This record gives sequence, structure tokens and C-alpha cells, in this order.
Amino acid sequence: MITIYGSVMCPDCQNCKYNFDKYDVEYKFLDVHTNLQYLKEFLYYRDTNPVFDRLKKVYDICYPACIDEDGTVFTDWETYLRNKGLEPVYLA
Repeated sequence: MITIYGSVMCPDCQNCKYNFDKYDVEYKFLDVHTNLQYLKEFLYYRDTNPVFDRLKKVYDICYPACIDEDGTVFTDWETYLRNKGLEPVYLA
């Protein structure tokens, strides 16, 4: 199961959740704006994992942040789906 750190207010997170639901990707969504423990966990990943470096340089908030079962951290959910042969779709 994938763990997603994000916010229900974030359009990128909404698209990620929509696609994971559409393609039956098992995940749990942790809204960092409703739970300080989730925020602390997200900040730890963001501040210690180099996958976020590119995003931080352009002042991106780094949502959604996805952690796979094996501990792999990724932010590019579209490529994750494409690597599985699935085409992302986007909410209007």
C-alpha cells in the first residue's frame, strides 16, 4: 500500500487520489492540514530525502508525497502510473 502525504485542498493531490481510485491503486491518504503528526512525518521526508530537492528549489510545496511499501519516496504519481501501463486523467 502506498502512503500519500498531502492535502484535500491541493489540486495535485486531488488528481492523484482520483487516479489511484480509478485504477485501484491501494493507498492511504494522510492529510497534513488536519493532523500535526502527519505534518511532522511529511516534513521529515521532505527535509531528509533528496527526491524533494528539485521541488524545494522552485518553492514547490511538495504535495503529494508518496511512499511505497518498500520505502521508496516519489512525488511523480503520473510516471508511477505510466510505468504500470496506465494513463493519468485529470479532473477539470
